[in-house]
Amino acid sequence: MGATKVAALFLAGFAARGDMMTSWDFHADKVDDPPAGFSFGKTGQGRTGKWVVREDAGKRVLAQIDTDDTDYRFPVAVADEAKVKDLRLEVNCKPVSGKTDQACGLVFRYQDENNYYVARANALEDNVRLYHVVRGKRSQFAGWNGKVAGQAWHALAVEARGNRFQVFFDGKAVIDAKDDTFQDAGKVGVWTKADSVTWFSGLSLKPQQ
Repeated sequence: MGATKVAALFLAGFAARGDMMTSWDFHADKVDDPPAGFSFGKTGQGRTGKWVVREDAGKRVLAQIDTDDTDYRFPVAVADEAKVKDLRLEVNCKPVSGKTDQACGLVFRYQDENNYYVARANALEDNVRLYHVVRGKRSQFAGWNGKVAGQAWHALAVEARGNRFQVFFDGKAVIDAKDDTFQDAGKVGVWTKADSVTWFSGLSLKPQQ
């Protein structure tokens, strides 16, 4: 079942079932083309980014492959339909390359390309950070330092309930913080920084009560 069909089934039941989960597998999308059901933006300067579907070990993945090394550049890919406030959002991500950064992130409560939350892991810095982005300005409000290997798949997840946010990296709870910046529902998606070439697989969303 492809990404578009899975998302459609999710939306059909979303109003009635707050606990329903959706996922995006990109299997119905053409390799080297952008995936259906996603929009693309950029916070900061430089190029927007190039998001395409690739194959890895027989699976379809979403890849950001543009290598513009503008430091304050954050390409974003967001699902068009799902709009949620309290959630568990998770993805498998692989930092493939990058001299300036090797980052993979999850965006949530996304209002537009300049206003959202992002939880991200960085293989060059060996850390996980939690930010809010307000009018295009990124501000960290929590973080964790620990090994993030490049050229390897990692599990990154975030749970948001009200003003409390928990971030999980490779199954371990690494951040527990509070913030009141964005209190409304928003879209969800994935994020990179600067010249990061990053692959994403198994993006899933479960609304929380």
